[in-house]
Amino acid sequence: MFLTPVVARPIAALALSTLVATGSAFAQSGVQTETVASGLSYPWAVAFLPDGNFLVTERDGVLKHVTAEGDQTVVDGLPEVFAQGQGGLLDVVLSPDFETDRTVYLTFSQGSPEGAGTSLFRASLQEGVAGPALVDGDTIFKGNNRAYGGRHFGSRLAFAPDGNLFMTLGDRGDGPRAQETDDHTGSVLRLTPDGDPAPGNPFLGQDGYQPEIWSIGHRNPQSAAINPASGALWTVEHGARGGDEVNIPEAGKNYGWPVISYGRHYSGGKIGEGTEKAGMEQPIHYWDPSIAPSGMAFVTSDKYPDWQGNLLVGALRGQHLARLELEGDKVVAEEQLLNALGERIRDVRQGPDGFLYVLTDSDDGQLIRLVP
Repeated sequence: MFLTPVVARPIAALALSTLVATGSAFAQSGVQTETVASGLSYPWAVAFLPDGNFLVTERDGVLKHVTAEGDQTVVDGLPEVFAQGQGGLLDVVLSPDFETDRTVYLTFSQGSPEGAGTSLFRASLQEGVAGPALVDGDTIFKGNNRAYGGRHFGSRLAFAPDGNLFMTLGDRGDGPRAQETDDHTGSVLRLTPDGDPAPGNPFLGQDGYQPEIWSIGHRNPQSAAINPASGALWTVEHGARGGDEVNIPEAGKNYGWPVISYGRHYSGGKIGEGTEKAGMEQPIHYWDPSIAPSGMAFVTSDKYPDWQGNLLVGALRGQHLARLELEGDKVVAEEQLLNALGERIRDVRQGPDGFLYVLTDSDDGQLIRLVP
């Protein structure tokens, strides 16, 4: 395999090698694509059910139950979703104890007279007369990142090894709010499974701080996953014109947006004060030009022996799957996969069957399995 070496941290991925596809086979990597389901309307996230079926969110506010054969059923019981621009029905994850408690968590943009913000919904997935349905649903957290318009909601969820839940929120297109500690905007939150501030949060009990906040200074993090090697949360967030970032958010730290950035405004103008400032954290990797990242997964499966320990990141604007080779917490090489699909990659997950799955972002979106 041909990889682009990364020689410093952070570094922009400027010239990346690309795998060439023949049909659905990616010869250099030995990976083929299999379509599990198609006809999905701007799918956003996928979760894996224990019986081999799937839950897929669609941005317009629909949750689909998708069988292993690709048959689709709409799941009833969702909250009312504000579907505008980047807002809609977003992430979905299962409780770590799903096989016994049947609990599902979803993030979504929720409207209000003060504008829309990012909220967290919890319900139980049960078999109904017309198919699977969500019952006993409740919105257990409402971010105060309220604003009008449809920009930058985030949002991804990741259960930590201690059972608490990380949730990412975007800056709603108003960058300076990401520096406000009494505002959930542009932050990573750490919640209990009931949606309360998690014990041990860095700002718990401090005046002028939202108690749910774990870290601040994020622009629009649409990727989050727990690194199985360390148990730490990793996130990937959109920059503006360049400056997409991979971060390892730590308790109480400030990741700089919009004071520092490796990107520029869409007009070409300088963002903030430059690329670094005392008291603000550096990304471990960044992209310039932007790939518009969404979705991420660490590879642990022995089905992909050459990729074990790698990080995969979906690219919307870049229309590929980025494979980042890691040495500890450093990105040392990068490769582009799935370019020949010509699709925006919205999500990537490793399933319990060991296979990798991606979602393509279009009005005829697909759930695709990568087969070695």
